[in-house]
Amino acid sequence: MELHLYDSWERRVRRFDSIQPGRVGMYCCGPTVYDYAHIGNLRTYIFEDLLRRTLEFNGYQVQHVVNITDVGHLVSDGDDGEDKMEKGSRRSGKSAWDIAQYYSAAFMADFRALNLLQPAVWCRATEYLPEQIGFIEELERKGYTYRTADGIYFDTSKQDDYGYMARLDRDALQAGVRVAIGEKRSITDFALWKFSPLETRRQMEWDSPWGRGFPGWHIECSAMSAAHLGSLFDIHCGGEDHIAVHHSNEIAQTQACHGTRLANYWMHGYFLQIDSKKISKSDGDFLRLQSLSEQGFDALAYRYLCLAAHYRSQLEFSWEGLQAAATGLQRLRETYHRWPDGGVADEGWLQGFRAAINNDLNSARALALVWELVRSDGDAAVGKATLRAIDAVLGLDLDNWRPDSYQVPETVLALAHQRQAAREQKQWQEADRLRLEIRRQGFLVEDGAAGPLLKPDRG
Repeated sequence: MELHLYDSWERRVRRFDSIQPGRVGMYCCGPTVYDYAHIGNLRTYIFEDLLRRTLEFNGYQVQHVVNITDVGHLVSDGDDGEDKMEKGSRRSGKSAWDIAQYYSAAFMADFRALNLLQPAVWCRATEYLPEQIGFIEELERKGYTYRTADGIYFDTSKQDDYGYMARLDRDALQAGVRVAIGEKRSITDFALWKFSPLETRRQMEWDSPWGRGFPGWHIECSAMSAAHLGSLFDIHCGGEDHIAVHHSNEIAQTQACHGTRLANYWMHGYFLQIDSKKISKSDGDFLRLQSLSEQGFDALAYRYLCLAAHYRSQLEFSWEGLQAAATGLQRLRETYHRWPDGGVADEGWLQGFRAAINNDLNSARALALVWELVRSDGDAAVGKATLRAIDAVLGLDLDNWRPDSYQVPETVLALAHQRQAAREQKQWQEADRLRLEIRRQGFLVEDGAAGPLLKPDRG
């Protein structure tokens, strides 16, 4: 069955064909480690993990690369303002190197909690300075750069198709400029290398052919992806906010240097919103994964919530929605746990799941199919084997979940056996009476293909 994915470059769902048969190169824009990741950031990584798992489900070997931006990301996309790492250092009182290490560790902890597959390569911008400088030198040699008082810039006027993926109207942008752009020739030109201020010393700065300074944010991804995946690879991912500036600039640099658009497919996850507004770190008050944990929610309940919506749809976060996701996940875990092992996955159900997930990662439809499977009256062992194969893609880690330890009193077990016998004899009033008696003794009973499940009534 063919895999189809939405390509932001062509703005349509396309059949996926890898450059090398059976192998996929996949680059994902990673965190800027000046602060904690918020749950909107993490939604993008869940989408990318689903993509990788889907590719592997389809038999591909995936070379997955994620960058860590620990220098060069300015607080403004307009190449002015402070470096986010320097700003984070000033805010915390720690060195830029220390906060990079601290927030990288925090991000990795979130990554693990969400059961995201580790990439083959984590690459830090500060560890690839020679590659970035070499890339800029090649752009300079080909005539795509110019120098200003504060850095080396990319001249977007040299490319007629600059900003194609974002469908940018450069003339309108230039005409609409309301702020000074300094010595930049065009509002769309962007920094490749920024000079260190003469009056202050930065914590993160390096010597270069143009003077002491630091790389721009966009150059790192072009240089590091090429170092690990080549100048044209299969899939480049990120958030939808990257399309207009960051990814447009990556493409421009790589077109100028290597003659390619960097990736064959460009894929973007859409925003998570609260009260119809995008979550932003600039607000200073945002929800972390830890914030959900402090309210008693499992990190995988958030993963479930994200899977319940298509990655290319805006998702509105609410505590009620997260509670519903947590309830659904718990029921799924309990069903999976009480189903017996020893079955073989049902190919018919797997084909239905493949049809959903191969249709541009339709995880919402895939989850709906999971619940159809759970509610079906098929063999429970086969159901468990099928659900295990599906969970290899959904990543809810059903195999490793264990129920809370609790002891069911013999009196409650006896009531449950009596109720089951009443149900088998279609004595529904008696079965309902016994259910109420079980609840009065502090337990709930849930019916499933593998028989009744008793659990404490915590409500």
